[in-house]
Amino acid sequence: MSSLLPIKFQEHVLLQSLGINAANIGFATLTMESDKYIVVREKVGENAQVVIVDMNDVNNPLRRPITADSVIMNPTTKVLALKSSRTLQIFNIEMKAKMKAYNMPEDVIFWKWINVNTIALVSETAAYHWSLQGDSPPVKVFERHSTLSGFQIINYRADAECKWLLIIGIAAKDNRVVGAMQLYSTERKVSQPIEGHAACFVNFKIEGNPHPSNLFCFSVRTTQGGKSYGPPVGAAFSISEKVVQLREGKLYVRFIVHAIIFLMLHVIEIGNPPAGNQPFQKKQVEVYYPAEAATDFPVAMQVYIGYFIVSSKAASSKHGIIYLVTKYGYVHLYDIETAVCIYMNRISSETIFVTAEYTTTEGIIGVNRKGQVLSVSIDEQNMIPYVTQTLQNPELALKLAVRCDLPGAEELFVRKFNLLFGNGNYAEAAKVAATAPQGILRTPQTIQKFQQCPHTGGGPSPLLQYFGILLDQGQLNKYETLELCRPVLVQGRKQLLEKWLTEGKLECSEELGDLVRPHDVNVALSVYLRGNVPHKVVQCFAETGQFDKIILYAKKVNFEPDYLFQLRQVLRSNPEMGAKFAQMLVSEGENEPLADINQIVGCFEEIQAVQPCTSFLLEVLKNDKESEGHLQTKLLEMNLLCAPQVADAILGNQMFHHYDRAAIGQLCEKAGLLQRALEHFTDLYDIKRTVVHTQHLKPDWLVNYFGQLSVEDSLECLKAMLQTNMRQNLQIVVQIATKYHEQLTTHALIDLFESFKSYEGLFYFLGSIVNFSQDPEVHFKYIQAATRTGQIKEVERICRESNCYEAERVKNYLKEAKLTDQLPLIIVCDRHDMVHDLVLYLYRNNLQKYIEVFVQKVNPARLPIVVGGLLDVDCSEDAIKQLIINTRGKFDIDELVEEVEKRNRLKLLAPWLEMRVQEGSTDAATHNALAKIYIDANNNPERFLRDNPYYDSRIVGKYCEKRDPHFACLAYERGQCDAELVNVCNENSLFKNLARYLVKRRDFPLWAQVLAEDNQHRRQLIDQVVQTALSETQDPEDISATVKAFMAADLPNELIELLEKIVLDNSVFSEHRNLQNLLILTAIKADRTRVMEYIQKLDNYDAPDIANIAVSNQLFEEAFAIFKKFDVNTAAINVLIDNVSNLDRAYEFAERCNEPGVWASLAKAQLKEGLVKEAVDSFIKADDPTAYMEVVSKCSETGNWEDLVRYLQMARKKSRESYIETELVYAYAKTNRLADLEEFISGPNHAQIQQIGDRCFESGMYEAAKILYNNISNFAKLSVTLVRLNEFQGAVDAARKANSTKTWKQVCFACVDNEEFRLAQMCGLHIVVHADELEELINYYQERGYFEELIGLLEAALGLERAHMGMFTELAILYSKYKEEKMREHLELFWSRVNIPKVLRAAEQAHLWSELVFLYDKYEEYDNAAQTMMQHPVEAWREQHFKEVITKVANIELYYKAMQFYLDYKPMLLNDLLLVLTPRLDHSRTVSFFAKLNQLPLVKPYLRQVQTQNNKSVNEALNQVLIEEEDYAGLRASIDAYDNFDNISLAQQLEKHELLEFRRISAYLYKGNNRWKQSVELCKKDKLYKDAMEYAAESRQPEIAEELLAYFLENKLHDCFAASLYQMYDLLHPDVILELAWKHNIMDFAMPYMIQVMRDYHSRIGKLERAEAERKEEVQGNQQPNGSMIEPQLMLTFPGGAAIGSVPQMPGAYAAAVSGGPYGGTSPATNAYGTPMYPSSGSYAM
Repeated sequence: MSSLLPIKFQEHVLLQSLGINAANIGFATLTMESDKYIVVREKVGENAQVVIVDMNDVNNPLRRPITADSVIMNPTTKVLALKSSRTLQIFNIEMKAKMKAYNMPEDVIFWKWINVNTIALVSETAAYHWSLQGDSPPVKVFERHSTLSGFQIINYRADAECKWLLIIGIAAKDNRVVGAMQLYSTERKVSQPIEGHAACFVNFKIEGNPHPSNLFCFSVRTTQGGKSYGPPVGAAFSISEKVVQLREGKLYVRFIVHAIIFLMLHVIEIGNPPAGNQPFQKKQVEVYYPAEAATDFPVAMQVYIGYFIVSSKAASSKHGIIYLVTKYGYVHLYDIETAVCIYMNRISSETIFVTAEYTTTEGIIGVNRKGQVLSVSIDEQNMIPYVTQTLQNPELALKLAVRCDLPGAEELFVRKFNLLFGNGNYAEAAKVAATAPQGILRTPQTIQKFQQCPHTGGGPSPLLQYFGILLDQGQLNKYETLELCRPVLVQGRKQLLEKWLTEGKLECSEELGDLVRPHDVNVALSVYLRGNVPHKVVQCFAETGQFDKIILYAKKVNFEPDYLFQLRQVLRSNPEMGAKFAQMLVSEGENEPLADINQIVGCFEEIQAVQPCTSFLLEVLKNDKESEGHLQTKLLEMNLLCAPQVADAILGNQMFHHYDRAAIGQLCEKAGLLQRALEHFTDLYDIKRTVVHTQHLKPDWLVNYFGQLSVEDSLECLKAMLQTNMRQNLQIVVQIATKYHEQLTTHALIDLFESFKSYEGLFYFLGSIVNFSQDPEVHFKYIQAATRTGQIKEVERICRESNCYEAERVKNYLKEAKLTDQLPLIIVCDRHDMVHDLVLYLYRNNLQKYIEVFVQKVNPARLPIVVGGLLDVDCSEDAIKQLIINTRGKFDIDELVEEVEKRNRLKLLAPWLEMRVQEGSTDAATHNALAKIYIDANNNPERFLRDNPYYDSRIVGKYCEKRDPHFACLAYERGQCDAELVNVCNENSLFKNLARYLVKRRDFPLWAQVLAEDNQHRRQLIDQVVQTALSETQDPEDISATVKAFMAADLPNELIELLEKIVLDNSVFSEHRNLQNLLILTAIKADRTRVMEYIQKLDNYDAPDIANIAVSNQLFEEAFAIFKKFDVNTAAINVLIDNVSNLDRAYEFAERCNEPGVWASLAKAQLKEGLVKEAVDSFIKADDPTAYMEVVSKCSETGNWEDLVRYLQMARKKSRESYIETELVYAYAKTNRLADLEEFISGPNHAQIQQIGDRCFESGMYEAAKILYNNISNFAKLSVTLVRLNEFQGAVDAARKANSTKTWKQVCFACVDNEEFRLAQMCGLHIVVHADELEELINYYQERGYFEELIGLLEAALGLERAHMGMFTELAILYSKYKEEKMREHLELFWSRVNIPKVLRAAEQAHLWSELVFLYDKYEEYDNAAQTMMQHPVEAWREQHFKEVITKVANIELYYKAMQFYLDYKPMLLNDLLLVLTPRLDHSRTVSFFAKLNQLPLVKPYLRQVQTQNNKSVNEALNQVLIEEEDYAGLRASIDAYDNFDNISLAQQLEKHELLEFRRISAYLYKGNNRWKQSVELCKKDKLYKDAMEYAAESRQPEIAEELLAYFLENKLHDCFAASLYQMYDLLHPDVILELAWKHNIMDFAMPYMIQVMRDYHSRIGKLERAEAERKEEVQGNQQPNGSMIEPQLMLTFPGGAAIGSVPQMPGAYAAAVSGGPYGGTSPATNAYGTPMYPSSGSYAM
């Protein structure tokens, strides 16, 4: 009994064994927020680090170089909280990211995770809560009570809802350790100080209460006696009736203690009890501790003395146990409900200074000063027996068993139940049965007991009472549920059952569902669902019509129902719903349908559900897959048979393409769907049979259908259609031929129609294509068809419109056709210029009326040709005249005149022409002809030429040139035929006429032509123009045009001559402005000496323009004279300035004029000449600020800043331009008038301060720049300016305000240049976080040799929130260059944050091979890592690491390099390497590799390891090694176990071995390869007689056995002979053995064998005789009584196989088996040695 312990005690790990120094194991350096992690702060040398021990992986602690005052780990996740001074940070270790940070305004003296999302912080004055979520800072919760002043805070507690908070502290007072606590209510915002050392909050459900109670447990140790009251603390809140008393409306806490030291435990309820709960009766007990703890107490006057720890898991919902641990390592277990001490013992000799919940067993875990991690928890198997037997407290045992569901109290419960039941106290017995742990009494037997109880009184029956208690307790089990529900359903109280189901009171099972199903299927469905009875669920879904849920449910629970069965059920009741269900069966499957589609279709077919099946298949087959072709066929087939219209619609939608088209086509034809049938037919016979029924086909479709046929098939079908019913099918044939004539060829179609003499069809066919065809044959055939069908109008049309027929062929055909109407022939001849032939044909065939028709109606334009033709056939002139007169249409009169003129019959037309003129004809041709007639007849031609406006001047003029030039001039002048007129005047020297014409004509191109230099008549023409033409005209436009023509011809002298004639001599044009301008300009160009004269004489010219032209022609004085004459003073002074370049004359002229504009011009000139002061004075006199930009520019160039100030001050009065004010500010800066500058910019202004600041900075005026930048708060520029002024601290402050990367760089670089490295680092921290700027910063430091400072900067930057990969990478590179010893540590910490390829190159350049391998490993470049270790083994190779890396390489060739490397470097470790390489090695190649190097013995362990793969190379190599080692036993074992090697080769090798055992193995190998003879011979050679006998026996060859016997006899080995007879007994012939023994006189040695043989043969003959006797008896019994006695016996009935009458044989077949043939044969048998053996009796033969 004493061995029963109610607890389990376990030591999990010793922290010192993990390398943690014992000095670092203490309250200040070790934290444990949960049982998942332990965090230790330690210092190794000068480096601080944090060790994180994962309790699930204690052998791999995580170490990180972290400097902090305190570190606490989140209870559940790898989130680390760090505290350094007042700085708090939270990091996520897995994500390697900082989550939150905050700087506290006061010191944090204690902190703790109170849940997974909240950290409690305790300062000297208050408590804060800091949430992990969001970005919120710590929130102040309450102020610390004054009673905690001076106490060391050791713990902080909160209840589950954080409504009650508690601070716990201890302090040494009066030679003892005093505990103080502050309890705070967040709802009431009040605190209560309590004396106590340890405490916790517990949610505990008391028996009988519906809700848990919020309990507060605390322990206190005190030496005070009597009763003491604490001070009032505001509003009251209930703690305990006896602990708290309310006096005068205020709360006092009373601690009841004795005068001696007491350790008390209190359990009280805080806050108001939940509704319906009975208040918890407070518990207060004295905690016992042994005397040795009291004697040790004075030693506890240390830092960690005399406090107690209560686990926050102390009263879990399962156990309800308080764990209390004392300073001296004692653990106390108390029941929370009764406050009874269950167990107490010492578990540690050292102080356990930190504890946490041990969630695995719902116990407590802690760490003591030795570093032991210990846990204590309940032993569920021993707890109840311990309480019952050791504590002798059965009542507590029953409570614990009920509450904790613990085993061990079964007997107590059974006894109590039976006692109550026997006393008739059924209600209490029911409670006991219901609450018994682990359901020990909730059995069918208990139910049966209650069922058998008599029901007395009016209350519920005992059984119902029992069920009622069970329902209140929770869920019923299966048996209880069934027994309860049966009467409920019988009574029809189904709603009660539904209520219990909803509340989860019943255990659902298949039996319950079956019970409920007859009453309500839906409720039964709910039961089946809850009870997970899939097949019944599916049945209920089907029964209730919820077919769509069947599939969803089946997929959810991974159940496969009989979907086809369900589908059949659905189809019988609702075919439409069945179609939907079938679709779901197909669509809801993941990769394939839930049921075979063919079987689904079969289900539809069973009930002839065509329409639902169609709906289903249409949906399923919508993807038109080739594999579903048979289903497509089935769909169409069923609809063609039952609903042809539906099939037609389906085929019309072209949804399917993989069905059996031939079969469907036949069905379509039978269903009358000829159109669909044709779509599917491919055989021409079928198509021809169907296509002739055009009355059943849509014409449009049929036409389109022919587009699918081949050319040959199409023609055959058309022929069939015409043969069947030409009249009916002709129209559709024509349509088809029309559409596909290009494919079928027009000629073939023409032949088709002509073969049936269907000219009508040919006419309609060709009529539809002739308008688009270019084929002459088509057009000709169309003309023929139209002619033959009487369509003369169409013949006429095509002859008129077509351009493709052969005119000659058509003309001849029309002549031959002898049409009554010759109009088509006329049209053909007219269109193709065969009019002459037409006239001859018509005239000779007396068809003159058609000639009139031709010229009068068809084409009057052909009249000239017709007249010519008629003249050629000597037709009378009267007829011709009459024809001409009667032809009223349009025709070419010129052509008619030409035709008549060619035949010298022009006068023939005179009457007709005059008649036309009289009729008012105005056409040129008529009048041209009359002009020619009048000129030839000299009939007053001059009047006609001058007055007639209708003739063509060019034609008539040309006609007159040789007859009379004056007539030609008249005609040309009238028609403005310039070129012709010039030519005729030049040829006939008519220059005066030409001059007059030119002046009036005013045509500049014509003037240019005649005034061209290459015109040899130009001078004569100019003279006539000046002398005659201009004198005669009074029109200014004539004058102007002439002058312009001279100007354009560039004849200045002649122009001056002309103008002087006009302007100076002619008073009419003397005041003409343009002419005066022209005269002066011409003089400027041609004769400058006369310009001044013209300026003085003339007054009406454009002075400014003329002056400007004079300036451009270097006539400056003339220009000045013009400006001065017309008072244009500004322009005048500009001439003096710009052209004369005489500033003195200009200054005098300005003084005389005294105009602002003049002064302004002068100022600009002076400014341009560099006379800055004079220019500024002139500008001020002009009061002109407009040139401020030029003035500023010039003053800036010359440095006249004072003059610029004067000018800008004047300009600012006139204009508030930003530029002016900006330049004024700059001028102030340049003149060092900083006071004026500051005053100016402090007032309202529009100056560009930024711009001026930049200019001042660039000019080195840093003081001014400083004022300007400061004025506009441009801290970026200000910081750089301060750098130039060597004010570095101010520059850094300004850069901080600017917060610009560029600014930080500038300030940083300046600080570096001036060796202000502290400030440079401050700046650099803001630069390095920008990856783009990092390289430049590093280069700047490195170029100046400041490596240490650069490394320090990057090290400081690693802790920044925005630290990025580039920083870690560059720092690693710097370490590789300048601090190689720190690189490895850096890489181990931050390898995941560096750019590994970049660092790889740096490490390789720095020859840091170990670091290079590390990086290759992390970068998963295992090939490179392995090669590097092999190339640099001293620095980089580590055995374990190499083995880990080499197994991951991608290139298998590295395996063999690694083998060579190990051979060279570490040969003794080679087999270890091969062991890890084995899975991927090519063992044959590996063996070959070592064989070449003669190193196979070295890898013998490897060979043995891989020999299990039975590889030939490995086997042979290992065998050779064993041969070399002369290990015959190992070789024999290898040969027996692994047979994949060259057996014969090895046997031949071993055959000559010097050792006997190896030769023996050779014989063994020969035996194994059926080389028995070699094997036996080898054994005989080595005198291995036993092996020889065994091998001979195994060979099963008598020859080998007999040879071995002969060998033994030859060598007198009689013993071996005798042994062989035994060994090879079944191979030997007895006669041979007997003969050998007799010949060698060793009968004694053979006698045992012979005896055995005799015995065997005798036994066998006996068996045969018995068998023969039995056979004979059977034969005799079956023999027919009437059988003939002499009838020969069949061979089958005689064992010997011989007929009656042959020689008698030995009984049975044995003789044949012995002698090899029928006994008594004619030739004697011989033995193995050829010795004759004579026949003898049967016994001898045997």
